[in-house]
Amino acid sequence: MRGCLSQQRRSLPIMPEPDPSFTVATWNMHKGIGADRRRDLMRTVAVIAEMQPDILALQEADLRFGSRAGLLDLDHLHHRTGLVPVRVETPGPSHGWHGNLILVRDGQVTGTETIRLPGLEPRGALVTDLDIGQASLRVVAAHFGLLRQSRLRQAHALLEHLSERDARPTLLMGDLNEWRGGPASPIDLLMRHFQPAPPVRSFPARFPLLPLDRLLVGPQGRLSELQAHDTPLSRRASDHLPLKARLTLPGGNGRP
Repeated sequence: MRGCLSQQRRSLPIMPEPDPSFTVATWNMHKGIGADRRRDLMRTVAVIAEMQPDILALQEADLRFGSRAGLLDLDHLHHRTGLVPVRVETPGPSHGWHGNLILVRDGQVTGTETIRLPGLEPRGALVTDLDIGQASLRVVAAHFGLLRQSRLRQAHALLEHLSERDARPTLLMGDLNEWRGGPASPIDLLMRHFQPAPPVRSFPARFPLLPLDRLLVGPQGRLSELQAHDTPLSRRASDHLPLKARLTLPGGNGRP
């Protein structure tokens, strides 16, 4: 009998590990200034707590001028949400890079780079490599400019940077300030690396008409449940609605 049981155990199929899945979100927090023109950073944190993201990209998380100081109470944010900021080496008291801040729950940062994006306005992107769960992921947080020609140059610069890195699942999150698709648009350029995703209206927050904010993944991975986080609080807290989705990465360790 003992031999039969041993044979049964040896013949049991090995079940593959499930594909890891995470809640991801992006939000232009407008420096904490809401529709009532008040800066209320406790309200900002409350919206983030509503979403419960595992990975979050914030835009306009720092003051734009002067010392460009970070605005959030990061200890309070961690207490409410469990999110930890990806630290960026900057000369001043900024939280992020050109206002871009990435926060992660239960992830290990393995590398971080900053990119200066070309254009008339000072803009940038933050690129962070993570081990999260059993997966490896590259996260790009970006805030493109207001002029379309600048956005085209910025999309080119971002794709050039990514083409020089190793291939792995890459998540692009941010306010790309672009609502138009079609040939030669910044969105069309980005589709050379990222998978198509339906545009979601996110601006202005009280009556969203334009899909300025984007969540894109490529060349591996899948986004589902992509939607605006539209609540009474999020409509008051910024001029943009947050976007959120479920990100599913390849099974195993997620590495190519």
